[in-house]
Amino acid sequence: MSLAAHVRTLGRGPGRSRSLTSAEAREAMEVMLSGGAAPEATGALLMLLRMKGETAEEIAGFAEAAQAEVGPMPEVDLDWPSYAAGRTRGAPWFLLSARLVALAGYRVLLHGWNGADGSVRAGLAEAGIGQARTAEEAGALLERDGIAYLPLEDMQPALFGLLRLREVLGLRSCVNTVCRMLNPGRAKAGVQGVFHPSYRLLQADAAALLGWRNLSVIKGGGGEFERHPGKEIAAFGLRDGGAWQGTAGARVEETRRLAGDGPGLGEVWAGARRPGFETEIVRGTAALALETLGREDAKREVETLWRERPARCLA
Repeated sequence: MSLAAHVRTLGRGPGRSRSLTSAEAREAMEVMLSGGAAPEATGALLMLLRMKGETAEEIAGFAEAAQAEVGPMPEVDLDWPSYAAGRTRGAPWFLLSARLVALAGYRVLLHGWNGADGSVRAGLAEAGIGQARTAEEAGALLERDGIAYLPLEDMQPALFGLLRLREVLGLRSCVNTVCRMLNPGRAKAGVQGVFHPSYRLLQADAAALLGWRNLSVIKGGGGEFERHPGKEIAAFGLRDGGAWQGTAGARVEETRRLAGDGPGLGEVWAGARRPGFETEIVRGTAALALETLGREDAKREVETLWRERPARCLA
């Protein structure tokens, strides 16, 4: 198998090159994931796409091929990818938000890889989220807790290898976006964070091509699905399969950065520390996730969930 035809399509030059169709993108990803592509061709394809800018059709085709390699997964209500490097984010407060959504009765699957930033995985136990290594382990955690985290390197090793080509190429590739679109549990609803606002519409359009029903994409803390409580948030995505755009107003007047030293996840959850800013990150993010799932009065529901949460949330 070879990527040569697809590299030629992208690299013929001005007036002759074009974007890949969804079918061509799927075929290209199948070749890369199979290990049959020459490494030079894989690098050329990814960097040509970066220079050109990916289309929704390309991302959808890549994601469809990558998802097909995951295999059967347990039933999931909400897909929650986490692939940001965390350089501009503080503690991973969105983990507590995901925990609140699970307490509302939804099955939430987090998955990801964060490079050298170990804060997300270090925060899982503190947030009461178990880490699985197989689909079976994820299913058991979802049955027990309503939430699980699945590392990309265990779930899709070949895609993980493509993602880590950033260390060789020195640049981000479209694989980062494909990972956010992976949706391994085939959930009908998803939440996604981006670092660059231009990707919000790209991911929403790709999700529509993939047949998703509901999606919210925001420019979040460090590129995660984590809203800033001191700013109005613009969100893009899908509602009932149709294009959607909305805003969420500021929840507090404080406008400081999300990054910085502060209390730990467990301290805030247990109520030992009650910082208003961090608490509103958690509750505001959870409310937007519940809205994505179709809850009409998500903000009030989150207030109840937060008030009635268990004192500890150990995995």
